Amino acid sequence: MESFDFAVAVESPERSALIVVDVQPDFLPGGALPVPNGDAILAPLRALLEHGLFGLAVATQDWHPRGHVSFASAHAGRRPFDVVDVHGHEQTLWPDHCVQGTPGAELHRALPWERVSAVIRKGAQADVDSYSGFRNNWDAAGRRPPTGLAGYLRERGVEEVVVCGLARDFCVKWTAEDAAAAGFRTTVLWELSRPVVPASDAQVRADLERAGVFVTGESSERVAASG
Repeated sequence: MESFDFAVAVESPERSALIVVDVQPDFLPGGALPVPNGDAILAPLRALLEHGLFGLAVATQDWHPRGHVSFASAHAGRRPFDVVDVHGHEQTLWPDHCVQGTPGAELHRALPWERVSAVIRKGAQADVDSYSGFRNNWDAAGRRPPTGLAGYLRERGVEEVVVCGLARDFCVKWTAEDAAAAGFRTTVLWELSRPVVPASDAQVRADLERAGVFVTGESSERVAASG
């Protein structure tokens, strides 16, 4: 078993859950929407899953139909990373990625997914994006419908969640913020996430802490050497 150089202290391990966000080939080097250094989290994340520190582990999986509203290719004259209005809210446009049934949309084979009890597929509705594992982005009615993850965790007795994966400034951030809003004690493993835009790190950390999310880091009391 590989080791990792940090530990996560949860108040009640049997009532905790690790949420692994969107670790899929399209978000790794060589993929359609690569997160810089995204592959650096694979080995320590594998070790963390194999350690069994949490009562439960779940994963989220981007799962878009072709022509999804978040794809720049679905908007005439637009390019990836342009920002448009969708249902009255800003929507960043992306390269086509994590298209249902394609190899890039699979959960990455480097991780022991047999340790995961549930997989929440998100972004499957053609006209609504979904960064968060807990709630979709806004739909035409102005709502953010739940994915069912919060209910699943509550029925399994989970009170605390630890979030990691890709990408730190979008799906990890939104998932953690919604977890905290749903009443879960929430931690983001900064070391086990990577951003699309590294320059966003300071703002992302500030936003998470403002939402009541604990963010790990070198100065954090809840992170210590382990292996």
